[in-house]
Amino acid sequence: MQGISRLWRGFVRLLIRNPVVFKELRGRMRGARAFTVLTVYLTLLGVFAVLIYVTVTESSTSVSGQAAVGEIGRTLFGGVVAIEMLLVAFIAPAFTAGAISGEREHQTFELLRTTLLPAHSLVLGKLLSSMLYVVLLLLAAIPLQSIAFFFGGVTETELILAFVVLAATALLFSAIGVYFSARARRTLSASLLTYATAMFFMFGIPILVGVVMLLADFSLDDAGNTSTEIGLLYGTGAALSLNPAATAVLTQYLLVNQRATGLFSYTLVNGDDVTLISPWIPFTAMYALLTLVFFILAVRRVRQHIE
Repeated sequence: MQGISRLWRGFVRLLIRNPVVFKELRGRMRGARAFTVLTVYLTLLGVFAVLIYVTVTESSTSVSGQAAVGEIGRTLFGGVVAIEMLLVAFIAPAFTAGAISGEREHQTFELLRTTLLPAHSLVLGKLLSSMLYVVLLLLAAIPLQSIAFFFGGVTETELILAFVVLAATALLFSAIGVYFSARARRTLSASLLTYATAMFFMFGIPILVGVVMLLADFSLDDAGNTSTEIGLLYGTGAALSLNPAATAVLTQYLLVNQRATGLFSYTLVNGDDVTLISPWIPFTAMYALLTLVFFILAVRRVRQHIE
């Protein structure tokens, strides 16, 4: 608890000392755009939640028991998280793709060059101000996710891990937007590059994994020996852990079927057991590392312009 409290105080101190965060947040929250986005975001989530509930209840053929009710809760929760992930993938880059290129287009970037604000503070302020608003969107959607608790089949752990996966996804996509905004001269170019990269992480990686497995014509069950099977297992797991949707699905599957939030065992074809890590752990670690990489690259680009 002391470590968490220390980290929180450090984060608050970082926000207070960075004037860009307050400037961006005040400018965003004073206008109608922020509240319009929040309203549309929650409206879409609510509409999809109702559609998912109606579809699941009508297609359910079981009239008895907790199993059907629990299945409704899990399906509703998974559907809301999936829609939320898709919306975050589009919203998060939108707030950062023009963070720096917009300063150039509005001819205010030269004013920033005359200040004593270092490049890393400028980039960090832009990133944090956008990320704080995305966190607001994630927190606002928790009541919709919590509707699944009325039906059962969903635990608090699933809610927390879903928030972690969504926050890590939003943080990386925001960092990608800041990087391309620092690199491109126009917001349109930065937006196109940002969305192309985000869509690669969302849809490109699963397609590539599926194509590679089809072309190679192999599966984990048909592996030739134990070492090959373990290598394919780790390689496929690492590739799928780069995708938010695959990570969320596999993590929920392990929670429901094996009650595993950290380590779990997997039985090989020869009967041996190997210990693996739940996908959300390497996913969070890799996305945090990639966020740091894009942040450093953005700082270097901004520093070149400032100097």
